[in-house]
Amino acid sequence: MDRDDIARLAARGGLADIWRKVEGEERLTEGEALALLESEDILAIGAMADYARHRAVGDDVYFICNRHINHTNVCQNRCLFCAFSHDDGDADAYTLSVDDVVAKARESLTGGVTEIHIVGGEHPTLPYGYYLDMMRSLKQLAPDVHIQAFTASEIVHLSKIAGKPVESVLAELKEAGLGSLPGGGAEVFSARVRGLICEKKISGAAWLDVMRAAHRLGIKSNATMLYGHVETRAELADHMVRLRALQDETGGFNAFIPLSFQPANTQLPDVPMPSGYDDLKMLAVGRLVLDNFRHVKAFWINVGVKLAQVSLAFGVNDLDGTVVEERISHSAGAQTGQELRRDDLVRLIRGAGRVPVERDTLYGVVRRFDEAAA
Repeated sequence: MDRDDIARLAARGGLADIWRKVEGEERLTEGEALALLESEDILAIGAMADYARHRAVGDDVYFICNRHINHTNVCQNRCLFCAFSHDDGDADAYTLSVDDVVAKARESLTGGVTEIHIVGGEHPTLPYGYYLDMMRSLKQLAPDVHIQAFTASEIVHLSKIAGKPVESVLAELKEAGLGSLPGGGAEVFSARVRGLICEKKISGAAWLDVMRAAHRLGIKSNATMLYGHVETRAELADHMVRLRALQDETGGFNAFIPLSFQPANTQLPDVPMPSGYDDLKMLAVGRLVLDNFRHVKAFWINVGVKLAQVSLAFGVNDLDGTVVEERISHSAGAQTGQELRRDDLVRLIRGAGRVPVERDTLYGVVRRFDEAAA
């Protein structure tokens, strides 16, 4: 779609002033972010986001060969939106030993995995040494495989059980083999929202502080936002602007990943699941507001494979990866499969008219699947 067509769409939706700023590479204000979230013109928002995506990253769409491992579902926080967490002693509670984690990782090495992704509950009794041993053992198993592990909230939990500052814990984990942090635990930064759905979890400000400390140590991370529960659109706009401010400060975020709330089996069962329309809008607005984030990811586990493919026309340039095993979203009713093959991801991306690029965690190119390579 050319710029004149986008201008006509934006004008029809009352978004002409926002389009002029997007076209002129001017930063959108928090108020303009809210206006986008309140707009019902998904085609205009999507067209602007697609334009911004192409200008930032061209037609390359990234994916990674990764392996998710959720080491425990025992968690002291018991957030209302989470169907994954259990109390220790529950019939469905589990905790993997370090050997178990290593065995799961070993299963995936023959498939060309370049990242092991580990998140879990904040277990009240697991010792700090368990986490260091896990990092060392995984690094010994596969020295060239990147370990992305532990949300910011988990890092604060580890600092408490270790009796050490967050910075020291991050440095020790890095020395043991940690490569980067995932973006989970951000939810929505609003204190009001956190008081309603995750009152035991760290604050939004604390989440940002952990990421700031990690970035200062050279540990990259992702950033997430959980939408579609009890938050307001204004609180979503505030969340994105605060992420953007930290990215201005540190440059340490790799990708923005909006996550749609999955209500099944949670303590918020009557909250309707976000629609596909909501999912596409959130991804597109993320691309427009977070102008200093190069990558916007559609997590296919949450939004579904077909909508993830459609999202490539709404500002998205990353579909995550092969995953292999994921328990958190599936505990909350996600209907997607547990795994996509490399060939599946290549086919999805090509089908959308884009160029598939297999990446590593830090967006180094592993292989391009352009026509010449094919």
